[in-house]
Amino acid sequence: MRPDTPNAPQSDEHKQDPRFKTAHKEAWIGLALAIFNFIWWFGFAYGLGGRPVEEYTYILGLPDWFFWSCVVGFILMSIITVVLAKFVLTDMPLDDDPTYHPNPPNFSDKPAQKGPKS
Repeated sequence: MRPDTPNAPQSDEHKQDPRFKTAHKEAWIGLALAIFNFIWWFGFAYGLGGRPVEEYTYILGLPDWFFWSCVVGFILMSIITVVLAKFVLTDMPLDDDPTYHPNPPNFSDKPAQKGPKS
């Protein structure tokens, strides 16, 4: 059976790089974040902005629809992006490294070193 047929067993050299799984997960997170941003912006911009101008209320001199959709939306998305980048997204090498493993095993018998005062 040829190795490129759908039912052929994959050898070690044809296994997918584990970085692809991480990259796909992070791409879906980015897409969800973009969709959330659009829904937030659209909801406030057209929800509050669809009234007659005479009925607008103002926050810090800005129409409320603009303040909530653009100012608060920008701040909220910035905070969410920083939190995701710090705690969810993975830092990984992008060069072709066949030895890369997303969670390298710890083979040392020594306990992890702590700070200089421990």
